[in-house]
Amino acid sequence: ELLSGETWNPLKLKFQLRNVRERLAKNLVEKGVLTTEKQNFLLFDMTTHPVTDTSTKERVVKKVQDAVLSKWQNDPNRMDKRTLALVYMAHASDVLENAFAPLSDDDYELAMKRVRELLDVDPDVEASKQGSNELLWSVVAAFLK
Repeated sequence: ELLSGETWNPLKLKFQLRNVRERLAKNLVEKGVLTTEKQNFLLFDMTTHPVTDTSTKERVVKKVQDAVLSKWQNDPNRMDKRTLALVYMAHASDVLENAFAPLSDDDYELAMKRVRELLDVDPDVEASKQGSNELLWSVVAAFLK
């Protein structure tokens, strides 16, 4: 049951993330953002998902860049929750450097500094603040472990 991803229990997040990549790729293929191809890597075939809709990718990259540059909020609880989750997931997926690569050197350094600030936030403290989203911070805590 936990490995299917059909249930949502933040305490069992490690088990539930097992097939997230495949489920996300499947949904993005259905929406026309990605395609599915088989590529031969020496001894075995591997399914890959090249991007077909670059405008969607560019929009997501721009949203991440704006979140830590032009729309930066010093308080994570004041940030848009979906955007905040996107930044944390991009970090967990190790794609932030790619998203920030087109930036100028100064903007790149500022963006990385602000991401480090987000990563240094204590999710338990943030969850206890008035008006915070406890579920979001519990998931962030699981990603940061």
